[in-house]
Amino acid sequence: MAAPMTNDQSWFYALALGVSFLKCLLINAYHSTDFEVHRNWLALTHSLPVSQWYYENTSEWTLDYPPLFAWFEYGLSHIGRFFDKEMLVVQNLNYASPATVLFQRLSVIVADVVFFYAVKECCKCLREDKGKDLLGKPSFILAVLLLWNFGLLIVDHIHFQYNGFLFGVLLLSVARHIQNRHFEGAFLFSVLLNLKHIYLYIAPAYGIYLLRCFCFTQSNADGSLQWRSFSVVRLVTLGTIVLSTFAVSFGPFIALGQLPQVLSRLFPFKRGLCHAYWAPNIWALYNIADKAFSILGVKFKLLDVNKLPKASMTGGLVQEFQHSVLPSVSPLATLVCTLLSILPALFKIWHRPNGARGFLRCLVICALGSFMFGWHVHEKAILMAILPLSFLAVESRKDAGIFLILSVTGHYSLFPLLFTTQELPIKIFLMLLFTIFSLTSLKTLFRKGGALLNQLEATYLLGLIPLELICEVVYPLTVWQKTFPFLPLMFTSVYCALGVTYAFIRLYVSLLTCSDTSKKTKMQ
Repeated sequence: MAAPMTNDQSWFYALALGVSFLKCLLINAYHSTDFEVHRNWLALTHSLPVSQWYYENTSEWTLDYPPLFAWFEYGLSHIGRFFDKEMLVVQNLNYASPATVLFQRLSVIVADVVFFYAVKECCKCLREDKGKDLLGKPSFILAVLLLWNFGLLIVDHIHFQYNGFLFGVLLLSVARHIQNRHFEGAFLFSVLLNLKHIYLYIAPAYGIYLLRCFCFTQSNADGSLQWRSFSVVRLVTLGTIVLSTFAVSFGPFIALGQLPQVLSRLFPFKRGLCHAYWAPNIWALYNIADKAFSILGVKFKLLDVNKLPKASMTGGLVQEFQHSVLPSVSPLATLVCTLLSILPALFKIWHRPNGARGFLRCLVICALGSFMFGWHVHEKAILMAILPLSFLAVESRKDAGIFLILSVTGHYSLFPLLFTTQELPIKIFLMLLFTIFSLTSLKTLFRKGGALLNQLEATYLLGLIPLELICEVVYPLTVWQKTFPFLPLMFTSVYCALGVTYAFIRLYVSLLTCSDTSKKTKMQ
């Protein structure tokens, strides 16, 4: 069991208070269409009976989150009516009065209390070396990396979403498993799945880990599975917890005969392979390869330009797309690729679990594998890998290097979310602040053994500077800005995809080559 965090926790509350103050300063910043999405959900859950929640389509932003999140919006709506009742009228599309903006911004800030508590619990799971300066303590570094995470700040408190609240539930679940409080961890993850179904991608890591390390109570001396140690009681209890949570969440809609309608909202496969802005994953590289082949094919007269499908993936539309040269990718193909990308990690924790550290590494790989190969992935989903990886980064030198590559690349890929001029200095300043702290703190923590990044890795990350200058300063002054307005987004996506892919490969190498014993790990 890890030693608890230092008794003097005033520094933690100072960090939490400081970042909350910063969030308050961002209340009047730009907000995306996600602001209207959540306002509409407040309105429909407040104004309509439950039977109409997943049928209402006055707004194009229909309810497409699981039922527990709908109830969360319902609860918020009863507080929101004291700010401005007009925000709760379904027909008031794009309603954003000052009181509405204030309420919705404050709702995100207050909901982050869950995230604060989860981070505090995660910090307790780290072993501290007595006598170390505060700035060199793993718990302090982890707290800053999570509480002041650049991605969460801009996605939740400028762009507008509730990711901090949701990641709080996830991290608290992880902490409970590290603390051997597995029933609580399973319950929290079940609740999380019913708040936002994107976390289904990491469910295999939970399932295999709990089956192997909790339902099987003992291992052989060599670490292999002892089949006779299987506990039916533990399995049944876990199953009861999970099924009960889903029954409470989906039960009313099953009783109403609306389950197919709810599922059609949660899994809209008619959307295209990629979002309007390509997430920096394998499909961004696949798309650019297809475009390159089509250009070469036309140039060398191997393809008829009139027979090629019209480009639409960078035009801001969310729709199905046919590739020009390479085979088009179906939802089933992405599912198969995602499963294949995480199977070695799942096999590893089944064959040699390596404790809670092995589970957490597998969770990160499942999150990153789904980001790399999933269908219609949003760039914001990279946070599902970056935040848990922060935990590993303060425990292991190798993981610290991987974290630096993934966090810098993944966070920079979020820049296009904030495209207004007034937010440009904010995102650059916050990105620099977080990146400099990450580099210096992790370098101090692992000062023995040389640099965390090799020369090639450092050069790649420094390449983001000229990329930003080209996209924000140089390209808008060229004649191509009106003809090819999507090129800066494409440059950003493809460049960042290289870094994310490299980090994914390094994570896998780390997983498959790490020691099978738990003696070297600090998290048990």
